[in-house]
This record gives sequence, structure tokens and C-alpha cells, in this order.
Amino acid sequence: MHPPGAPAAHKGRGRGCAVPGTLFLLFAYLAYLALGTGVFWALEGRAAEDSSRNFQRDKWELLQNFTCLDSHALDLLIRDIIQSYKDGAHLLSNTTSMGRWELLGSFFFSVSTVTTIGYGNLSPQTMAARLFCIFFALVGIPLNLVVLNRLGHLMQRGVHRCVHRLGGTWQGPAPDRWLAGSCALLSGLLLFLLLPPLLFSHMEGWSYLEGFYFSFITLSTVGFGDYVIGMDPSRRYPLWYKNIVSLWILFGMAWLALIIKLILSLLETPGGTCSCHHHCSKGDRKPGSCRQGPVGGPQAHPPQLGITQRLEPSAQAVHCGEDS
Repeated sequence: MHPPGAPAAHKGRGRGCAVPGTLFLLFAYLAYLALGTGVFWALEGRAAEDSSRNFQRDKWELLQNFTCLDSHALDLLIRDIIQSYKDGAHLLSNTTSMGRWELLGSFFFSVSTVTTIGYGNLSPQTMAARLFCIFFALVGIPLNLVVLNRLGHLMQRGVHRCVHRLGGTWQGPAPDRWLAGSCALLSGLLLFLLLPPLLFSHMEGWSYLEGFYFSFITLSTVGFGDYVIGMDPSRRYPLWYKNIVSLWILFGMAWLALIIKLILSLLETPGGTCSCHHHCSKGDRKPGSCRQGPVGGPQAHPPQLGITQRLEPSAQAVHCGEDS
């Protein structure tokens, strides 16, 4: 049996392992943000300065060529143009693109709201619409999460069947789990990231790389709004276009959430191994509860878990430190 102070000692060692792990995770997170800050500043800073400089040059050339124009009046016109674009008006010609606040455009805005993509190219301007948008999102976002979770389970079942036909099992040995994960990754890449850019290139006139960029930014719900479908007034879009894209967003987000969950389960595994390593000391582990790892240290038996079922590090520690 354990001495009276053993459980407290186990808890103390568990907290001692968790705190450095959390600090390391926060440090890695901040370092990653610092990396992104430096790269984006280096790549986009000069381009933004050049764009601003070119705009000011074109503005002053216009004022010099047309002396009847007033600088203040031109600034007001520019502000009106920007506001009209935000309100959904197209100013380049008399044509209107599919979308904005037409029926299909309102449907696409509803999809981008409940999926939290929020492209930013369109927003409600009336106070009544803004208030309705708040309550619509409060109900629609949880409902969207439930739908994505259900679709994720259906996709996982499909992967189960695919792996079973290939002779493996999802809960089986590591090669079978890697086979299942590879099937989910490759099929999703093909259906949601590699093929859709071909459609966007044909319908929007984008390059394949621009279509791929839009696909990932949309499915990851980043939604910068620099690329949005159905916004070119010089093109005529079929009625089915945004409906198909809405379904693609729904199923693609479910697939990407499944992949992210798999990546998180793989990233969080070392924390559970560290906690179990500390709890399985020489004096208080029972036979079979731990085994020797590749480097000679005690190591817990890896749980045979899929993507949606995984032991937390604390549960692994308790299981590994149990005594008969």
C-alpha cells in the first residue's frame, strides 16, 4: 500500500510537470506569433507603403490635370465611394453582381455569419438588421457547431468503412490508425482544397493559387475578405453557384475540424507521457502498469483511441500510478 502522504506527493509531481509544460506551450505560442509578425511585416509593410504612395501620386496628378476639382471635395467623394462599396453597391458599371443583399446574397451572408467566417466585405447597415444579426448569431453559431459535429461523425464513419475494407481497424494498431488518418487527410484534400480552386478559377477568373488561398482561408474561418466569390460585376454567375459553395463550406469545415482534432491529439500526447513518467516511480508502480520505452525509461501503454476519444493527461497519470 502507499504511505499516507503518497497521493499528495503524486499530485504535487503532476502539478510540477503540468506547470512547466504550460509555460513552454505559452512560450511556443508567443514565439509563433512573433514569427508571423516579423514575416508579415517584412513581406507586406513595403507593399503597403508603395500602394499608399501610388494612391497619393495618382490623386495629386488628378488634381493637377483637373484644376476645377477641389481637394476636400475629392476626399469626400472617395469616402462616399468606400462607404457605398461597404453598403453593397457596385460603382464601376450599371450591372449588379449576384449577391450583396439580393436573396442569394443574403443567404450567403447568413452562412458566413453562423460559420463565423465573416468576410468583412458586407455588413448590415440598419439598426434593426444589426440587432437581428446578434440574436441570429447567438442561436446559429451553436447550431452550426452541432451540425459540424454530426457531419464530422458521419465522415469518420466513412473513414472507418474505408479502412475496414482495406483490412484494418480504426482502434487497432498504429499502422491501421495511420492508414485511417491518411485516408481522411488525402480524400479531404482532394475534395475540399485541391478541386474547388478549379471551379473558382473558371467562375471568378482567379489563378489556381488564388483559389487555393481562398479555399483554405474560408474553411479555416479566417475570412479576410480580400477574395470573395460572386463579387465581379462584369461576370454573370449561375444561380446554383453560391448554393454549391455554401454546401462546400459546411462539409469542408467539418472535415477541417476533424483534421485539426487529430493534430491536437497528436500534439497533446507528450504531455500525458510526461505526467505518466513522473507518476510511475520505481517504488509505487504495479507490474504491467508501465513498460520500458525505447530509451529505457518507464512509459505508459499507449491507449488505443481514435480521433474523438482520448484520455486527458491527468487521467493517464491516475491510471498509470494506481496500486493494487
